[in-house]
Amino acid sequence: MNTIDDVIALAAVHGLHLSARDATVNEAGLDYRVVMAFDTSGRRWVLRVPRRADVSEGMAAERHILDLVAPVLAEDGVAVPDWQVRSPELIAYPALPGVPGLTLTDAGEPDWHMDPADPGYAERLGRLLARLHSIAPERAGAAGVEVRTPARVRQAWRDDIARVSEAFTVSPALAEAWRAWLDDDTCWPERTVMTHGEIYPAHVLLDEEGTITGVLDWTTARVDDPARDLSFQYGAAGEEMLQATLTAYERAGGHVHPGLAAQAKHLWDSSPIGYALYALTTGAETDRATAAAMLNPEA
Repeated sequence: MNTIDDVIALAAVHGLHLSARDATVNEAGLDYRVVMAFDTSGRRWVLRVPRRADVSEGMAAERHILDLVAPVLAEDGVAVPDWQVRSPELIAYPALPGVPGLTLTDAGEPDWHMDPADPGYAERLGRLLARLHSIAPERAGAAGVEVRTPARVRQAWRDDIARVSEAFTVSPALAEAWRAWLDDDTCWPERTVMTHGEIYPAHVLLDEEGTITGVLDWTTARVDDPARDLSFQYGAAGEEMLQATLTAYERAGGHVHPGLAAQAKHLWDSSPIGYALYALTTGAETDRATAAAMLNPEA
């Protein structure tokens, strides 16, 4: 599936007749290629084409997640995708209001449409996360969403680090930092919450005033460590904006345990682990080379 025309033709097979004229492509996602196109009535649609077979296998789980979070976030005027077409080769839904805070240029460079260090965004993000994290784990589990206990979260990181260390050469300094992190009881959550997992401006839609109107791509959502929804805010905007987000989060009812900020930083610093796991999934030599360089930068 290499061209816009191919994707438009695929949509037609599923009864969705769109125009290739003015259609655009977003290549930012690792799991899906996204095409935006209009139907004959002028309505804009989002077409998500899985990049790999394992992505298609997770569609049913994402559908459960969307059904769970949609009415909760709607209370704050935040929309999530409403899938009208769902098949192993295509997901399609009417475009949500607003525009992403971050996209990629044709050259693969980040193109910001907002200021990630905007205190107003930090405030709104904190409130959004408090609302999302308020969904009880029991309710999420009953809806078919994966639920990880605090012990399972920590063990999953141990397992992932072991897998990465077996497949790649990891610098001694990085390996020691990971060991210290896994052994530091203060960082790890006492309870887990319903998380998005990749909530950063590429997946957040904003209106002209900066209000959050929608959240996209719930592929990695599950009950997990609350810090996973805060790590990008630290990485993109720094310590001050992370603290501003946490202040708004707590004010809106979110629970801030003593090690939450430190854990958000650790999760940001753990990105080489995530990319290495991605490289093992794709098996692509370019991905493996990138992961190797991240894991052992002095080699």
